[in-house]
Amino acid sequence: MTTQPLILALDQGTTSSRAILFSHDARPLHTSQIELKQHYPQSGWVEQDANDIWRDTLQTIKNVLSQKNPEQQIAAIGITNQRETVVLWDKTTGKPVYNAIVWQDRRTANYCQTLKDKGLESQISAKTGLLIDPYFSCSKIKWILDHDDHTAQLAQKGDLAFGTIDSFLVWNLTGGAQHVTDITNASRTGLYNIVTQEWDAELLNIYNIPAAILPDVKDNVADFGVTDPALFGLSIPIGGIAGDQQAALIGQGCFEKGMIKSTYGTGCFALMNIGAEFKQSQNRLLTTPAYRLDGQINYAIEGSIFMAGAIVQWLRDELGLVKNAAETQDLAQSVTDNNGVYLIPAFTGLGAPHWKPDARGAIMGLSRGANKAHIIRAALEAQAYQTMDLFAAMGSDAGIEANRLRVDGGLVANEFVCQFLADILQIQIDVPKVTETTALGAAYLAGLSVGMYDGLDDIANHWQPDRTYAPKMSAHQSAELYGQWSNYLSLFTQG
Repeated sequence: MTTQPLILALDQGTTSSRAILFSHDARPLHTSQIELKQHYPQSGWVEQDANDIWRDTLQTIKNVLSQKNPEQQIAAIGITNQRETVVLWDKTTGKPVYNAIVWQDRRTANYCQTLKDKGLESQISAKTGLLIDPYFSCSKIKWILDHDDHTAQLAQKGDLAFGTIDSFLVWNLTGGAQHVTDITNASRTGLYNIVTQEWDAELLNIYNIPAAILPDVKDNVADFGVTDPALFGLSIPIGGIAGDQQAALIGQGCFEKGMIKSTYGTGCFALMNIGAEFKQSQNRLLTTPAYRLDGQINYAIEGSIFMAGAIVQWLRDELGLVKNAAETQDLAQSVTDNNGVYLIPAFTGLGAPHWKPDARGAIMGLSRGANKAHIIRAALEAQAYQTMDLFAAMGSDAGIEANRLRVDGGLVANEFVCQFLADILQIQIDVPKVTETTALGAAYLAGLSVGMYDGLDDIANHWQPDRTYAPKMSAHQSAELYGQWSNYLSLFTQG
């Protein structure tokens, strides 16, 4: 009997590094995870030690390889990663010249505002599909170059490399043989023109970033090199890479125009597949490559919600209303409605489509009869209202009316959240059997590279629902609840 080969997926996220071995039929078999320490040197600054990222990733790989049957071979590696986070390293030594600056970091806010004041946002958005914001990689790269003379000298000599986390991992996995990235990660730097699909000289000039430090950009399925035999005793091809949210879109099988996935983790990221034509958002959403295979690109409209599962952590850790996240479901269901209570979760500002970084959280509509169950319910209901904000903007941008939503992330274990999503959106909500959709997407890409899957239709056929939720609330009642949310939210978004 021939043993089927396995796929190794590397999921390097904001808070942890994971390696997962998947079977040929897309089942997760073995997992290793190591938490990643965050560094906060100043208020609004968020950094990680890139050496820790590589060391932890290497250890998780070794851990899962030790768990597999010795006869089982690894056919290919797929990588997915936290997007926008910046690493600069010395090409000669391979060592980072500064800590990785994380996507959440806000140190370049003032610089970004100067670019907006110069009227550059429309020009930049037309090329990148992005807004001017510290979120993206470009201003972080500039900051390091401007604040470190040695690094700037390395760049001038052509001895400096920039990469998002995927690029840094590939460099290390291949022993420095490959300085590459994929189109989804390149597109989040703010330096890549997603219309012409190339690094853009005009954008590089705006940020004064030398082209010599940039990686080569490939399709999501490509030859990204092979692992250095010194690492694992053999060479394993690296066949697929995608940023985490695009990988989740692929893991959810959202390959048809109009299909949407929404990931409810710490925050929430919703992506709608809009097909092969670039469309710039008219509603302050982002346009981003969903994937590019065999040179054929598909785009997505993306909306970001900053606080999703993090609200439950706040209820538990700061307010002490629950001891664990699971309690929120029973408490939310213990009352018949929200008693007029709404929670605006702008703890770190409001994300898409409002983009109000200075907004702060609030609980609205409190009365003498409001209790902790109503507050908890309001916190969970806010996920549906925020998602509805994104849906309205997406529908306007794409001219597509979605009839179902595929969801993943830790918060979808809460049945109240899923049902209320169905009620407010008035569409079917699907929760997949395999919830590790980000890592699964990376595994699918790697599997495509070695012929394990026949194409996107084959991958789509692997998707299976675990639970589905249909609307139980009337459209009229849904509209009334969302209308009150919109009224309260307008207090934060005006001006």
